[in-house]
Amino acid sequence: MVRIQDTLDTATLDSASTSAATGQDETIGQAAFDQRLDDRPQEQQASAGPSDPSVSEEVEDRLDAVKQQPELKLVVISNRIAPFDPNKPQTGGLAAALEPVVERSGAVWIGSSETRGDGIERPLPLVPTGAGHVARLDLPAADHAGYYRGYSNSTLWPALHSLPDQMSGSEEDYGSYRRINDFIARAAFDVRDRDAFWVHDYHLLPLGAELKDLGVERPTGFFLHTPWPTPDVIECVPNHRELMKSMLKYDLLGFQTSWDVDNFLACLRTHFGLESKDGVVTTERGQTRLQKFPIGIDPEQFAAYLAADLSPAEQEKVSSLLQKFQGAKFAIGVDRLDYTKGIDKRVEAFNELLKKEPQSISLLQIAPLSRADVDEYQNYKEDVENAINHVNDDHGTDKWRPIHYTNDSFSQAALARLYREAHVGVVTPLRDGMNLVAKEYVAAQDPEDPGVLVLSKFAGAAEDFNEDEALLVDPNDPKEIADAISRAANMPLEERVKRWRSMMDKIESYTIHDWSADYVRELDKNHVTVPADQCLNIGRGWTNVAQMPLYRNHAEALATYNEIDPADVALKEAARADEKKAYEALEARLMHTQGRLWELPIATASLSGRPEQEPGAG
Repeated sequence: MVRIQDTLDTATLDSASTSAATGQDETIGQAAFDQRLDDRPQEQQASAGPSDPSVSEEVEDRLDAVKQQPELKLVVISNRIAPFDPNKPQTGGLAAALEPVVERSGAVWIGSSETRGDGIERPLPLVPTGAGHVARLDLPAADHAGYYRGYSNSTLWPALHSLPDQMSGSEEDYGSYRRINDFIARAAFDVRDRDAFWVHDYHLLPLGAELKDLGVERPTGFFLHTPWPTPDVIECVPNHRELMKSMLKYDLLGFQTSWDVDNFLACLRTHFGLESKDGVVTTERGQTRLQKFPIGIDPEQFAAYLAADLSPAEQEKVSSLLQKFQGAKFAIGVDRLDYTKGIDKRVEAFNELLKKEPQSISLLQIAPLSRADVDEYQNYKEDVENAINHVNDDHGTDKWRPIHYTNDSFSQAALARLYREAHVGVVTPLRDGMNLVAKEYVAAQDPEDPGVLVLSKFAGAAEDFNEDEALLVDPNDPKEIADAISRAANMPLEERVKRWRSMMDKIESYTIHDWSADYVRELDKNHVTVPADQCLNIGRGWTNVAQMPLYRNHAEALATYNEIDPADVALKEAARADEKKAYEALEARLMHTQGRLWELPIATASLSGRPEQEPGAG
């Protein structure tokens, strides 16, 4: 791919430029076109400078209109892909969140398959799914363990959840992590003609940089489903500076909460000396916008789950569980068996509660196995099961068991039924990006007789639900959790309804569809278009001249003009008139796509950590 310019001119808003389109191998007469631009009258080129107030107002009006852009043809990339089967258990919050986005929007979703491959590049295996397509890649076997079990889940996962003591892994893991990201990026290059790329979660932090290096110039965004930690914690991560540099190659970085955004900005200040203005970080690469997008659920779909028929096998499984409580009060916890979920502390809390209030309430703990091949997870499983056995031995009787524990997975429809019957929802992770179980539990409740949510103050959902709605607790304090469960189990109906109604209003006002639409709308702002007469230099910013509107017509007319013998004056003049007409049509229709809108800095900083003054910044 041939680019008109490889570096950004950051002198003014109108001369700022980056990409408009993904690369094509074909370009036509670039040198001739560049020369033609240089030959245009200087007063025409300079007529739209930033000093003209009327022009500035017109540009602002057009920028406001961008919010009405049509839906983009997205490429969604994540490590895991949803099963797209309502009767199959979801494999995590990310998969549950993205499935409706892909089914409804026509996106292409790229992720890993359950099969390991040989690393040979092949065409994307696109499979129609709803209005969209899914491509499951066989990630290279040679690097998969280092990428997934190693750097992603033994290094990044504990660090992002502010548990650096749980970190492990080898020096080779980071190399595997980068090579897998590079492999996925090369596969995604097959769909480079789509409008934008939306990359998800910590497995793929550097993927946007890999896409840019390949020549993909479409807008790229990233959304982190986990928390982002403080500067001292991220410093424990090997290659953390290189990772954050690669993240700044994205045009838009999305986080679950304000806490996460603030932490990331603090990391940039601490480790690079970078400052932000209104959530925008400017480096020599360009601008990266940081924003929170608190993920939601689809309450209408969840209501449909409550009415949906279960398979005979799952109906039997649900009925069997509910019969064990025989109408007595019970709380429910639904978590992957992961040390960040605080299940061990929750079990301790029930031990404390039952010491004071024997046989007052039971716990149904659903904990599907997670990353069973990672030692830390095996150890945690043993700790949790030993703690549960201890509580059951100390407080159980022949007819009553305090904690019912299962590693089975359940469909969303089955979970909805269990949530509705539970008097208390216990969501107490040590740290969590959002935790959709909290919102699902609320959505499943009977409006006339709702249960109560006990929620960790360190879950992202706690930024959505305040103390007048959920009972917020310190997940590291079993006594505080126990007191909250007791209060929830004995809360008067009027208070329960009031709390539930307030949370449900929030869930209904900002759904998973609002979340995805908001993110795509922000990502689409990188497609800001400005008419040619508003540009300081017409045509700047396009990465491939062959993709300019009406470029081919002008290129052909110019080639024809150049081929005519100057001695044939009449024919030369006619060709000149045709060339001029083609150029004027190009000029009139040409839209300048700006990937980044410069507000110009203040001093910006390079990623080396040394402050630099951008050209034209004063």
